[in-house]
Amino acid sequence: MPLIARQLCSGALLILAATAATAARAPAVQPTLWADRPDVAAFETLENRRLDAARHAVGRLLAVRGPRTIANTLVPYDRAIQQLNSAYYFAQLMLQVHPDAAFRDHATAMTTKASGEATTLSLNHKVYAALARLDVSRADAATRYYVERTLLEFRLAGVNKDDATRAKLKTLQDQLTTEQSTFDRNISDDVRTVIVSDPAELDGLPPDYIDAHKPGADGRIRITTTYPDYGPVTSFAKSDRLRRELYDAFQSRAYPKNGDVLREMMQTRFEIAQLLGYDSWADYNAADKMIGNGRHIAAFIEQLGQTSRPLADRELAMLLAEKRKADPGATAVVSYEYRRLTELVRRSQFDFDSQSVRPYFPYERVKDGILRTAASLFHVSFRQEAGAPGWDPMVETWDVIENGRMIGRFYLDMHPRPGKYSHAEMAAVLDGIRGVQLPEAVLVCNFPAPTATDPGLMTFGDVTTFFHEFGHLVHHILGGRQRWAGIAGISMEADFAEAPSQMLERFIASPQVLASFARHYQTGEVIPADLVARMNRATAFGRASWVAFQTSYAAMSYDVYKAAPQSVDLEAMTLADTRRFSGLVTVPSDAQVFAAFGHLAGYSSMYYTYMWDLVIAADFFQQFDQADLLAGETPMRYRRVVLEPGGSMSANDLVKNFLGRPQSLQAFEEWMGEEFTRDGTSARPRSP
Repeated sequence: MPLIARQLCSGALLILAATAATAARAPAVQPTLWADRPDVAAFETLENRRLDAARHAVGRLLAVRGPRTIANTLVPYDRAIQQLNSAYYFAQLMLQVHPDAAFRDHATAMTTKASGEATTLSLNHKVYAALARLDVSRADAATRYYVERTLLEFRLAGVNKDDATRAKLKTLQDQLTTEQSTFDRNISDDVRTVIVSDPAELDGLPPDYIDAHKPGADGRIRITTTYPDYGPVTSFAKSDRLRRELYDAFQSRAYPKNGDVLREMMQTRFEIAQLLGYDSWADYNAADKMIGNGRHIAAFIEQLGQTSRPLADRELAMLLAEKRKADPGATAVVSYEYRRLTELVRRSQFDFDSQSVRPYFPYERVKDGILRTAASLFHVSFRQEAGAPGWDPMVETWDVIENGRMIGRFYLDMHPRPGKYSHAEMAAVLDGIRGVQLPEAVLVCNFPAPTATDPGLMTFGDVTTFFHEFGHLVHHILGGRQRWAGIAGISMEADFAEAPSQMLERFIASPQVLASFARHYQTGEVIPADLVARMNRATAFGRASWVAFQTSYAAMSYDVYKAAPQSVDLEAMTLADTRRFSGLVTVPSDAQVFAAFGHLAGYSSMYYTYMWDLVIAADFFQQFDQADLLAGETPMRYRRVVLEPGGSMSANDLVKNFLGRPQSLQAFEEWMGEEFTRDGTSARPRSP
């Protein structure tokens, strides 16, 4: 486990590649990622050049005779990692976003090749020995930490094992990369369709959704499992048949194909862990994380379950009461009904219709508002590079500017298309190295695309996801000015990676922030303060249930990898964890959702990260001025203390340096139960 690729999403952190620096000077102008418009041949040529450069750097390191120094050992090592990362990042990105399936096939193969080179380096005992002989006692703290962390990752990769074991580990790591890529591709490629013969089944859906789903030549309407289709139907459609059928199709994506792939991944990871002296992959995978070991993961999951259960039960009781309005004999809430019933409770009990805010969130205005909010918060500006080429015509290229100087670049690939990664993530492109290379990253999302007749109205959930992923991007950019790429950007312990983004999500619900950009797409009216207040009150309802859902996924993630694969019945385990933590009655398709749970490939056993980091994020957020989140010294102190250090120190120290203490559950518990403790009283919804 030597390397960490920075690919983060509301969905996905992919474990793979550390980072590096180079002795070269930074170019006066850094070309954009797609400046040369590469075809497959050019793509593979570029990738192979990067891999050759990495091998050459390793050769220089090994050729040293005499005392080991930072200049003759750490610099070339970092140069090798920089090149390996760049190769892997680009290949992985093309695997997920390139419009052409044949190109994606080549990118899949190149992802495996780049990962294999990284694994080879991580198992190179001569490189490890050279780094171990470095005297860094007089080096700066960041360099000392980098070397210490690097040596740990080498040991976790198995560098101290015998030749036969290292060869076996190399084979297994190569297998794992292929299995991860296949798992992800199977999900992206399996877009399923539900047929609607009667347009009346779309009753309850917003007019722009209905307009975008006209009957085909055969008179039938096709609804897909892509997120822009799935979310509105399961939340708003009155047709129980349509919601159930689309839910089943969504839960069953990549099933049964990914069952076999997942079992292969489980076996590969188990063998790796066993070879390295660990009882399970979960224990091995936690060894370099904040949480420490698998037992702590299990304990944290149990703590989440116990903390969320009483509040979640109160919310489920309200959902059941809502269901009984139409079905007086109902005794339970079924999983596929959850989103729809939550929406109905928010309407009936909190006087809030989720569709009522969508006219204030046309995509382009949301994008502009998020950029301006981030610019104000972090004291930077953003400038679009008009006409810059991209792998798809919808891709945009943006520069990050501070004091008139460019400090990074990002790309926006924000709308769905066939074969594209189907969730939302920030994907690193280049690691930032001070004076050498500017950091670059891509947002890969699937929000409604605006057209000449459709402004691309977003849900508030979409807006929140956008700001979440943008938080990852800002973290990567602002943390990308280190001496070493190995500690640049989001390179600290992987179970801290979500905390800054989850903290930033809280800003988007601020009446102050929303009033700065949320305007009606037809009238230009600023979103009414009363509507924002009702929205925030209504969306506080369901938090405990959502935590319970997240806990069930964290439990699945851990249970898949906590023991020998032969002991895991995937369907039974998935159902058991869903029932235990969510409190919902399940349907058969719920047993199949593991096949579309992409985090089982990337995060593997550490999906707990989302809740672990939400605890930290809630603590962080309380440090800001709640009356004016952008005011005072806290925003810049947060930038300097939490974001800018990148991975130059442990995430535990980042937390302590900002809070003045370790993280606490208190703020998280207050946030989760806010609806039931608002103003110091119990919940005050209208009686059913």
